[in-house]
Amino acid sequence: MDYQVAVIGAGPGGYVAALQAARRGKKVCLIERAEVGGICLNWGCIPTKTLVASAKVFSLVQKAGEYGIAVGQPSVDWSKVRERQAGVVKRLVNGVLYLLQQHQVELIRGAAVFRDPHRLGVTGADGAFRELTAEQIIIATGSAPQIPARFPYDGRRVITSDEALALERLPESLVIVGGGVIGCEFASIMAAFGVKVTIVEMLESLIPNLDREVSASLRLQLKKKGIAVLTGVAVQEVRVPTGTEASPVQVSLADGQTLAAEKLLVAIGRRPNSRDLGLEGIGVTVAENGRIPVNEQLQTNLPWIYAIGDVNDQPWDLAHAASFQGSAAARHLAGESVRWRDELIPNCIFTEPEVAAVGLSLEEATARGIAATVGKFAFLANGKAQAQGEAAGFVKVVAETGTGRLLGVQIIGPGASDLIAEAALAIKNGLTAAAVAATVHAHPTLAEAFYEACESLAGQQGS
Repeated sequence: MDYQVAVIGAGPGGYVAALQAARRGKKVCLIERAEVGGICLNWGCIPTKTLVASAKVFSLVQKAGEYGIAVGQPSVDWSKVRERQAGVVKRLVNGVLYLLQQHQVELIRGAAVFRDPHRLGVTGADGAFRELTAEQIIIATGSAPQIPARFPYDGRRVITSDEALALERLPESLVIVGGGVIGCEFASIMAAFGVKVTIVEMLESLIPNLDREVSASLRLQLKKKGIAVLTGVAVQEVRVPTGTEASPVQVSLADGQTLAAEKLLVAIGRRPNSRDLGLEGIGVTVAENGRIPVNEQLQTNLPWIYAIGDVNDQPWDLAHAASFQGSAAARHLAGESVRWRDELIPNCIFTEPEVAAVGLSLEEATARGIAATVGKFAFLANGKAQAQGEAAGFVKVVAETGTGRLLGVQIIGPGASDLIAEAALAIKNGLTAAAVAATVHAHPTLAEAFYEACESLAGQQGS
């Protein structure tokens, strides 16, 4: 065999798997058809977070007077925003390339197809073809935006998140179809830059897998920022006028409303990149939805072939879930005892304010037959939140009745994406609300809100 391990896809799952396998003494190649870092680093997590940062600064400067700071009227230099975005991405991509080089992972640029269960054919962008063999193979090909046929996608007027990150200028108006994570994040970003935004969501609430109270609070905060939110209504038809781009895209809804906007962003989910890999030809099971079933060791039905990240059938299509799966797969193929579990994957949503959750909501605990109680603390009563002028939201803690064992935490408010890490650690290690409340938290900090929510629960439990 040419390699002990071949990894297809250099996203956050694939490059982590390659590095972890190399650290365990394996001869590894990493095959990537586009850019190292995958969707997350080049067209997803990182580019959007640079936009979030620019939007936050712009919003803060607009409110400078509230902090006693006199400034002129700020404006957005979109070309500079994009320039900064590209710079951040380039630095991080170069960092990954450095790590691969340091660990002697051979990077092969091209699209891979299985020729037989241990043989891959790789076609480069220049048409050059080569074959290679590997003892073990990890599929980490990620996902792509899902675009139903009723949306006349052209990449200019009707776009996906990929094009939204490469806009040459900000549109005056934007209709976003899909009130999930991607839709809500882009709505928050674009509205902060002055774009007129409307979210259309077929289900009754935004980000339906969120705690209901958190979802309702997010909706309220988005509406306060001027974002129109339409839920419980489906898109019936989209019409893109021909000729001039000055004519708006027309969006007809099932309830009879018609919306008009310069651009339409389709953000209704993603599909796994399992097509064109030749999987069926070698006997790897692929579900009807394109996902690859795996076991607790992330192996497919052919045990020397693994599938990690968005392409497999595990929940939580998130970059950090893919990275952990990549590490788990590499450790397992190196002979370590590994069992992948998905119960404690933090979910962070970078809207304004941020949202984060880990573990069970009260509704989920109840559905599982677990008696649970809730402790809650509002950022309005948190000194740091008030001092920095970001006091919207709350921390909600779910604990088992009687024992006080933490089951889940939901946060909407400042720093939610950072605060959730302590909650995840506490839940993973079986801590009780009383144990958290017995831990000194520095003052004044946002983390005190988690402490206070746990303190209220500990009092309920009589601890």
